[in-house]
Amino acid sequence: MTDERRGAVEAVDSVLVALADPTRRRLLDLLAAQGEATATTLAERLPVSRQAVVKHLTVLDTAGLVSGRRVGREVRYAVRPAALDATARWMAALATDWDRRLANIKRVAEAADRDSH
Repeated sequence: MTDERRGAVEAVDSVLVALADPTRRRLLDLLAAQGEATATTLAERLPVSRQAVVKHLTVLDTAGLVSGRRVGREVRYAVRPAALDATARWMAALATDWDRRLANIKRVAEAADRDSH
């Protein structure tokens, strides 16, 4: 596996791990709806502490799904769609590959059925 391919796989793995948690998915939903928010603002909308929100945002940031920028004393977070787009492309390619495999199986089964009659 090339270094580039390995990096792409690791990026997808990181996104999938980040998205596995329902609180992180909710954070992404909130940020997508609001555009930008602080950890404090986000914690007000969730049943977890601000510290827990910060930890979840760190995981999302590491996966490339959000970014934070300092504005005065606050850190404002926003969604970064590129990592999610790359993961969606990977999933679409995987689905296409499986569709191709299933079509081959169907073709072989139909040919075997025709040959047996």
